[in-house]
Amino acid sequence: MANIDYRHFTLGVEEEYMVIDPVTRELQSHEQKIVTEGHKVIKDKVKAEMHQAVVEVGTDICADAEEAFNDVATLRGTIAEIAGNMGLWVGASGTHPFSNWNSQLITDHDRYHQIVNELQDAARSNLIFGLHVHVGMEDRKMAIHIANSARYFLPHVYALSTNSPFWEGRLTGYKSYRTKVFDKFPRTGIPDYFESIEAYDNYVSLLIKTNCIDNAKKIWWDLRVHPFFNTVEFRICDIPMTVNETIAIASLFQAICAKLYKLRNKNLNFIIYQRALLNENKWRASRYGIDGTMIDFGKETEVNTRLLLYELLDFVDDVVDDLGSRNAMSYLYKMIEQGTGADRQLKVYEETNSLVSVVDYIHDQFLIY
Repeated sequence: MANIDYRHFTLGVEEEYMVIDPVTRELQSHEQKIVTEGHKVIKDKVKAEMHQAVVEVGTDICADAEEAFNDVATLRGTIAEIAGNMGLWVGASGTHPFSNWNSQLITDHDRYHQIVNELQDAARSNLIFGLHVHVGMEDRKMAIHIANSARYFLPHVYALSTNSPFWEGRLTGYKSYRTKVFDKFPRTGIPDYFESIEAYDNYVSLLIKTNCIDNAKKIWWDLRVHPFFNTVEFRICDIPMTVNETIAIASLFQAICAKLYKLRNKNLNFIIYQRALLNENKWRASRYGIDGTMIDFGKETEVNTRLLLYELLDFVDDVVDDLGSRNAMSYLYKMIEQGTGADRQLKVYEETNSLVSVVDYIHDQFLIY
């Protein structure tokens, strides 16, 4: 059998950062000044988000994990410098530990006004920060096949990314409260299985025809075949605290796609499970991060989440070198052993009993490699 070419599995990474007042440690509107200044340096790789205390960045299309690392590190450094020149901080956490959403300004843009008008408080309270990873596909037919199978692994990778244990000054009891906030939106969560790309396109067309949405970007699932790019977009993760964590997670999504592609080339497939079952694991990931158990649906039993993550790394190991991501992926072992961003936030809070100290820690970690 001929060697498989994995070069089309490119990476694109989008991150959402919080803008912080260094005096109060509250979220702070930057009135899009960071975006305006950013455009001068990194062009359209920085853009506004719905809330004015959020800055979104996106990498170029990257050939591999190393390119993605350099791009994300540069973007973080650039945004931190621009914000610093304005007397502001930036940080990466799925939620701010104590800022209240109803004091935050909405960006003056038609699209955001339209979303707020339709979704009301669900949109206004959606003050959360995520990571989106795009993995390139050879065509949309393969994209829907890989998306169907990759759904199974969403809770596992999500558990590794958990980084939002606080909400509006409260210890929520969740490792990732961000998804609880986002669940209020329609068309979120783990998607259903689609038997073909035509079935998916018909679903989108029906929603547009019946005025549920005006375009496919208003489908906010944890994973989607992108409406405009030849990518599968993974959207389930909290924004990780550090660059290494972001790239490790992006590399894992890329490896999952490549492994599923390799199986397909051998006429094999990963078992497809119902959305209702997958949601059980997603809930566990949200609540316990990597410290709990998940269901192994093949064995029909609960298994320690860390063990399942080691199994996942074993599962994808035979494509990692072909992708050139061995170095980036090695950081996942450190994450499994040392805990997630949520675990580290909780440790700071336990030691200091101060949410201000937690914000300081989030800010201090932003440029750490």
